[in-house]
Order: sequence, then structure tokens, then C-alpha cells
Amino acid sequence: MLIRRPPDIRYSEVTPKALYLRRREFIQTAAAATIGAAALAAWGGTAAHAQGSGRKLPNVRKSPFSTTEKLNSFDDVTGYNNFYEFGTEKDDPARNAHRLATSKWTVRVDGLVKTPKTYDLDEFIKPHALEERIYRLRCVEAWSMVVPWIGVPLADVIKRLEPQPGAKFVEFTTLLDMRQMPGQRVPVIEWPYVEGLRMDEAMHPLAILAVGLYGEVLPNQNGAPIRLVVPWKYGFKSIKSIVRIRFTDAQPRTAWAVSNPREYGFYSNVNPTVDHPRWSQATERRLGEFRRRKTEMFNGYGGQVAQLYAGMDLRRNY
Repeated sequence: MLIRRPPDIRYSEVTPKALYLRRREFIQTAAAATIGAAALAAWGGTAAHAQGSGRKLPNVRKSPFSTTEKLNSFDDVTGYNNFYEFGTEKDDPARNAHRLATSKWTVRVDGLVKTPKTYDLDEFIKPHALEERIYRLRCVEAWSMVVPWIGVPLADVIKRLEPQPGAKFVEFTTLLDMRQMPGQRVPVIEWPYVEGLRMDEAMHPLAILAVGLYGEVLPNQNGAPIRLVVPWKYGFKSIKSIVRIRFTDAQPRTAWAVSNPREYGFYSNVNPTVDHPRWSQATERRLGEFRRRKTEMFNGYGGQVAQLYAGMDLRRNY
């Protein structure tokens, strides 16, 4: 198969295959805009769409795990998002996510865990100290940004939940509510969105549950009120608006791996040597820059996480 490698990949050329194959249903429902309006190089962010929460998070400590790279702007981070529950265009989430009510949020914990329980969000998060972690975010469409997330280590939460010895994976599920999330009316993938990690990945100190950014409560379009951040994996792995965490002995059926297994595998580690079937992953564009930069293995976090995959074929386990 010939894979074209242009110097610049336009957003119109990176339509997810599952969406492309369902384009007739997409047109018939008229529930979201079509993909492909603008080139990634032309993106500049718009303050009109970059709406933050405006609610400050107190007592946030700095984390030694942070990168020292220059942050992307607030407009970049809050105005250019992948969140298909609110639409497939990058500015759809900022425009549509105001529909989401987060004030009485709960997270159900079940499966192979000592005490299955539904937690209020405050009860779930408050036992843990909040940290600001500046992480690189690399998306499969070959763009990246640097984001000042605020959250708690996922490992600390898991330890408190006390999974049973047989738990080998952690599965996460996003809210399913077509009234609040109009993008779910379009069968882009099998809803609700599901993601998962192997237990040792979930227990790695880099993985966090984020509840804020830029010192504020997480904006809706960025995954409010609670989302996963796994910085060495492609961005779609970091599931948003989590309502359920399940411990299991079987590998979860994750959303994109189910919808299009040829293009999106379970592990989803950033690997510049493995091309997406429709474009190269060897380079990326940092939002706000016009030059392309080389993509780093594990998104630059290889020194911390490479040992998790010792002995694995990372071309097959993509």
C-alpha cells in the first residue's frame, strides 16, 4: 500500500475511517458538521470559542513530573478539541459543550473491586492532593500541544479503591446522554465511549485523573468534570467526562479499537515508526507553530514508561 507523506497534512485528509464509511448516515441525521473545512496549519484559535470555567482550584501544588516546554495558549487548549460527543469539528466541543451539566456528577466503581460503589465527584477526588502537571499531548492526527493539567495520580485513586487480585485492566466509560451530548446522535463510533489501561499502565505515576487546567476547574470541552490523562499515549486514549470505572480480568473493548481495529489499537502508544494507514506519524505540528517537528517515541516519555512494554512487538501491539 502506498502511503502519501506530504510535508503538511491537512485536516481534511485525516477524517476517521469509521466516520467516512458512515457518511450517508451522518448526512441524513444532519446532527453535526462535516469534517474537512480548514488546514491544520491555518488554525489560530478563537477567543469566542475558548470558554473556560472561571472557577479557580485552591491549594494546587506543582509536580516534579512536569515538562519545562512552553505552554500552549489558553485559547489553543480550550478552543481546539477532539470530543466527538459534542461534534467532529475541532471547534464543536467549545461551541456545544455548555449543554453538559456537571454539578451533580457521580462516578460508578465496580467489577473486581473490594467495594463497588457510586461516588459523588467530591468524595471521589477530595481525599487526594491536587497537582499541576504540564504534559505534552500528542493526537493521532499529527498535532500536539503542551497543557497544564490539574489532577490526582490515578495510582493513588486505585489504591484507595482496592481492586481485587484478579484485576488486570481498568476500564473507563464516558457519559451517554444524547440530549446533553448531541454528537452521540451520530454513529461515528459505538457509544458510549470506552477506554482502558492495563493495570501496570494505570498504576504508573504519570497517569492522572484531571479535574482542571490553567488553575481552573476543567472546562466542559476539555472533558469536565473528570478525565484521564495518559501522556505517553495518543490523545484519544485519555477518555473524558468519566462516569464509570470498572476493574476487570479481560482487556476492555475500547471504542476506537472496536470501531476501526485496523487503525486504532488497544495500546495506542505514541510510536513515530508506525504509520497510521492513511498518514505518517513521523512528524507533528505543535499548535501555534508552522514548522513540523519530529515525533518522539512515547511522546518523549520513553525514559519513564518504556519498561512497561519490554519484550512486546510495538508494531503489532499498536
